[in-house]
Amino acid sequence: MLVLLGLALGARGAGAFLVHVASSCPLAANGSMLDFDFAIVFNKNPLVCYDPTTRLFVACDWGLLHDAADVVAANLNNNTGWLQRTEARHRACRDLGLHFWASTALRRTPPQVRIVASKTSNARTPVLLTCHVWGFYPAEVTLTWLHNGDIVGPGDRPPISAIPNGDWTYQTQVTLLVDPVAGDTFTCSVQHASLEQPLLEDWGPGLSPGLTLKVVAATLVMMVGLGFFIAGVYHYRAGPPAKGYTPIPGDNYHVDSI
Repeated sequence: MLVLLGLALGARGAGAFLVHVASSCPLAANGSMLDFDFAIVFNKNPLVCYDPTTRLFVACDWGLLHDAADVVAANLNNNTGWLQRTEARHRACRDLGLHFWASTALRRTPPQVRIVASKTSNARTPVLLTCHVWGFYPAEVTLTWLHNGDIVGPGDRPPISAIPNGDWTYQTQVTLLVDPVAGDTFTCSVQHASLEQPLLEDWGPGLSPGLTLKVVAATLVMMVGLGFFIAGVYHYRAGPPAKGYTPIPGDNYHVDSI
């Protein structure tokens, strides 16, 4: 049928053409089917559409191709194969819509979170904290920064727009400029429909790389010194008593008589 349609339109001087079948099932928020669309499309323009109420094809092009659309619709209505195939798609949308809706749109996937710190050129706020949140569904998520347990900025935060990952999950991020001091704790609080309680990720200022190296070196030197001290004590305890040494009651040392 589509081949004959292409030949007929080409013979009438339509030139290059593209014919394809398009169908869709718009769903309501609860997953129920709102409508069923099935059309034969010519060069991105719907030519013949299926009417679920009458279960017949009708011309849906009211331009230059209307007469051709009437002919195609009449031929499709006389073809029980096309009618049965289209009605089968209609039933599939009605019967399977709720099943797929429950396993996709109604599912809950909890987010993952990580805080990354980077240096800035601003002396007043030398550290930029970025809270990365990813792998969650649905897309609505609320992120809040806490400083030592107190909310930074306004308490009521609107949901943040998330970026789709292409696998039915989303990602987003928020940043915060800080001037941390020793003992500070910055927390990224994530609220999502999949979580019973907010997901909290903490960050605190650590040692600089140079200071960290010094601490590690000092720790190694202390451990080596402690090892020598223990070895010396053991060697001293294992050696014979000095001349003239008189053991006291309970001492492990003894002097052999000569």
